[in-house]
Amino acid sequence: MVTFDIIAAATVEHLVLVYTTLFLSIAVAIPLAFASLYSERLASVIMKFANLVQAVPSFAVVAIVVPLIGIGFTPAVIAIMLRALLPIVKNTYIGLSSIDPQLIDYAKGIGLTDWQINRHIRLPNAYPPMFAGIKFAAILANSIAILTAIIGSGGLGELVFEGLISFSTERLMAGALPAIGLALFLDVSFTVLEKRLTSGRPL
Repeated sequence: MVTFDIIAAATVEHLVLVYTTLFLSIAVAIPLAFASLYSERLASVIMKFANLVQAVPSFAVVAIVVPLIGIGFTPAVIAIMLRALLPIVKNTYIGLSSIDPQLIDYAKGIGLTDWQINRHIRLPNAYPPMFAGIKFAAILANSIAILTAIIGSGGLGELVFEGLISFSTERLMAGALPAIGLALFLDVSFTVLEKRLTSGRPL
């Protein structure tokens, strides 16, 4: 029998894995997107790598990590980041670079520094695609976190795989249903956050 305590503990493990990965991905992706503005070569490499990795099945990404890093929480974070990082970089870069060049020239002409241009012009313009990338990355991280249970990450994926192995519908649903609920919560919460930030309303 799957008790509430077991489901709660697995859900906490799952959330820690997903949010750790998401925050690390955001912390790396946004500076990379800004750096790409000043290097066409870096931007080209990132865009090509993003398209390549998105074409690779998530299960294959998880499997590749094992012989290189091992098993456990940290390898799971790295495996998820390989998929979650790139949508954020790609979308943020698209938003940052889609500003009218004449507007940037005008801003420089009135004495704004690069930092001020990035902070007050580029970044607000990048909010919609950036948050679309973050939302996609969050949902992706939530789903891949189920797969990483096979390399020892624990969480809801462990219940799912235990249910599959033992043909236990109860155990399978105990892992799958909370994961589905979390995916819906992430989708709604990031959609609301995006709308409020882009409309200038307080959180």
